[in-house]
Amino acid sequence: MATSNEKLSAESWILAGFRALARSGPQALKAEPLAREVGATKGSFYWHFKDVPAFHAAMLALWEERAVDDITRFLDAETDPVRRLYMLGDISTSTDEEHGGDAVEPAIRAWAQSDHTVADAVERIDRKRMEYLSGILSDLDLTNPDFARMIYGAYIGMGTLSAKDGADNKSAMSTLLAALLALQDA
Repeated sequence: MATSNEKLSAESWILAGFRALARSGPQALKAEPLAREVGATKGSFYWHFKDVPAFHAAMLALWEERAVDDITRFLDAETDPVRRLYMLGDISTSTDEEHGGDAVEPAIRAWAQSDHTVADAVERIDRKRMEYLSGILSDLDLTNPDFARMIYGAYIGMGTLSAKDGADNKSAMSTLLAALLALQDA
């Protein structure tokens, strides 16, 4: 909660937006409810964002940066494709409460059902993630496109389950990856 003497950054507002989205859905992504949540004025919101659609665009841009670009840059430093695949599995099942935890990605996907801009962002991010995952699998000579689809589908599904039951998916994802890698040796 911000005090009147603290200045919120645009990123602070965006992170509050992710938490509000995960908790209450897209109707919570408006200046007034967010200002109440962070203990600031609507004026502070509008200092950082032209309007609510600009705020939504900033949320989606940060999601793409953190959920795709930052991760792929980090993983690209690993040259061993097996380690890179397991690292991706670990990252995909890690919880970041600052961004809304396990519930934020299912909430974004639900939001996409009623907002074409969000749907376009989800489609673009899904495509980038699938391409990256397919590249790792190709490096492992696992070129069947169904493998990338199964892993990514498991990621989406496990995230949705964890948002509801709080279960940790690291072991399940690791088991799935190990099973697919066993095909490489078969």
